[in-house]
Amino acid sequence: MKRRLGISIYPEHSNPTDIKAYIDLAAKYGYERIFTCLLSVDQPVEEIKAEFKDIIMHARSKNMEVVLDVSPRVFKQLEIDLNDLKFFDEIGATGIRLDEGFNAAQEAMMSFNKYGLDIEVNMSNDVAYIDNIMTYKPNQAKLIGCHNFYPQQFCGLEYNYFLSCSKRFKSFGMRTAAFVSSSSATVGPWSVMDGLPTLEMHRTMPIDVQAKHLWATGLIDDVIVGNMFATEEELAKLAQLDPYKLTLKVDFSAETSALEKDIVLNFEHFRRGDLNEYMVRSTMSRVVYKAEDFPVHDVQELSKGDLVIGNNDFGLYKGEMQLVLKEMPLDARKNVVAKIVEEEHFLIDFIGSWDKFALIENK
Repeated sequence: MKRRLGISIYPEHSNPTDIKAYIDLAAKYGYERIFTCLLSVDQPVEEIKAEFKDIIMHARSKNMEVVLDVSPRVFKQLEIDLNDLKFFDEIGATGIRLDEGFNAAQEAMMSFNKYGLDIEVNMSNDVAYIDNIMTYKPNQAKLIGCHNFYPQQFCGLEYNYFLSCSKRFKSFGMRTAAFVSSSSATVGPWSVMDGLPTLEMHRTMPIDVQAKHLWATGLIDDVIVGNMFATEEELAKLAQLDPYKLTLKVDFSAETSALEKDIVLNFEHFRRGDLNEYMVRSTMSRVVYKAEDFPVHDVQELSKGDLVIGNNDFGLYKGEMQLVLKEMPLDARKNVVAKIVEEEHFLIDFIGSWDKFALIENK
């Protein structure tokens, strides 16, 4: 399934000019969807319609999908008929997110709405909610899922719970989404704003590391920046990621040769299928560069995150690149050519058998 990037906008907390400029910036970097929220809006219906339609239609002109967060209270407040979603179609939305659900049968019926709106359900509760919806035979082409975000520190999802929730939804082949948090953005739907991630462990991480992690799980398709306004640098960092291949940052050793750097940065790496617990082996470089010179340098005790390449003393294995998974004693046949940056060490564990991965220089 295609993996995409998105931003969030909160019209009630900023002016249309700034929000449209933010949408333009995201569109420039290839972002394809927008999350926005009606839960925190408290205005007359016609004012809401006019304000949101103006901004949403601007986003649609940039070929971006727009999903509005709603709940049963919003339907009641805005006097929207559950069986006629005309209100959302009129303001240009491509879908609605049900922050709180109904009775499963209602969600299934909504998925057949005549406006073609996507019905996005809340993924952050590990109960049989989605299973129940499926028993009512929804239009699965129009049913998608999205996690919550958490503006209060220490209230984001615990990782194993997140996995359990996400696997439940992914088992039905659904498009899924989760939120990452900008360290610079200060605007969300509520007055409390300690960031807006889905996972608590992400709250203080760099935004690109958060996204890498979500995609590395294989359970999340769309990564959405929860808070507004992320910087252009942050949006660009996310846009530069390969959503389908884990890419890790490295710092090179001073003595690393141009050839070794070329192997690290430009070779097509994949992990051998016959796994071991000590290292990720990318072996094809030893075949391609078997006639090249690999002088000895930087031999030392090995620890997780070290990148080594077999030197001239390693016989058949000269030129093979290995990514260390756990501590090992010094091996004089292996040059430590680089180290994965500390903040990305936990991502190494996501490289499984035959998985492709890439390495870039930390700058």
